[in-house]
Amino acid sequence: MLFAVSGIEVSPWIPPAVSFIISFFTSMGGVSGAFLILPFQVSVLGFNTPAVSATNQLYNVVAIPGGVYRYIKEGRMVWPLMWAVIIGTLPGVLIGAVIRIKYLPDPRNFKMFVGLVLLYIGSRIIKDLFEKNKKKSDSDEFKNLIRKFKGAQINSFPRVSVKKFNFSHMVYEFYGESYDVSTLKIMLLSSIVGVVGGIYGIGGGAIMAPFFVTFFRLPVYTVAGAALMGTFVTSFVGVIFYQSLSVYYTGIAVAPDWALGLLFGAGGIAGIYCGARMQKFMPSGFIKWLLAVCILFPAVKYIADFFIN
Repeated sequence: MLFAVSGIEVSPWIPPAVSFIISFFTSMGGVSGAFLILPFQVSVLGFNTPAVSATNQLYNVVAIPGGVYRYIKEGRMVWPLMWAVIIGTLPGVLIGAVIRIKYLPDPRNFKMFVGLVLLYIGSRIIKDLFEKNKKKSDSDEFKNLIRKFKGAQINSFPRVSVKKFNFSHMVYEFYGESYDVSTLKIMLLSSIVGVVGGIYGIGGGAIMAPFFVTFFRLPVYTVAGAALMGTFVTSFVGVIFYQSLSVYYTGIAVAPDWALGLLFGAGGIAGIYCGARMQKFMPSGFIKWLLAVCILFPAVKYIADFFIN
């Protein structure tokens, strides 16, 4: 099957199959899988124009709702966290889209940028895994509780309870632990992350998930839903923005490849839903190691290729 915008030819079953496998595992850590689907498009399919960033965001728009629904249904959506991410990342995503088109249209330079972003995120996760002091809520205690209630109704599981939310702080409880984080710090960090996400084509929330775990010490079981929802909203706006910019940048492919993005999204929505459902049965350490390996592999490859080629 030939995709007109991207100019690539691939069997129509491959994009949804690849996105299902990737998103199933990455969604457990609050990441849609777009950060790995983009390298697949670039390195395997040969899709290198700025339109690949827009197509990647289109994948997010289609794929994420199933996972978000599951986290809401299970009471693990931290709404204040979600709003802080959206408010912070949205302007940055729009700025990042312009930077991608104007200053990083060269595939070689774009790959180097992607590699550096992934290397930083992956190294932060690895650092966190080797730290000895872990909070109980992100430990095996929650896993033991889930095993105890396995097969029970969803309402039997621990649910997030928001105690306070304003411009300076948000406080929520989960499984007997209270978490107090700075709303302002999250929004400021999100604004920077949003620029990076806009350039990459993964939305801002996708990169925020590792930051929630490493910098703010929040349990992965509670940040995944907020990160995915933030990614969905910022990606939706990003797709519209890229499509609008295509009117002004006629000499290069900018608008998303809708057919390709929808196929990736079709596999992603099933993968994210299944991953969100299975997350509570998976050890948090396993989820983090999986994310780290998946992130560092393409990071090292892209950086090495930049200097070798």
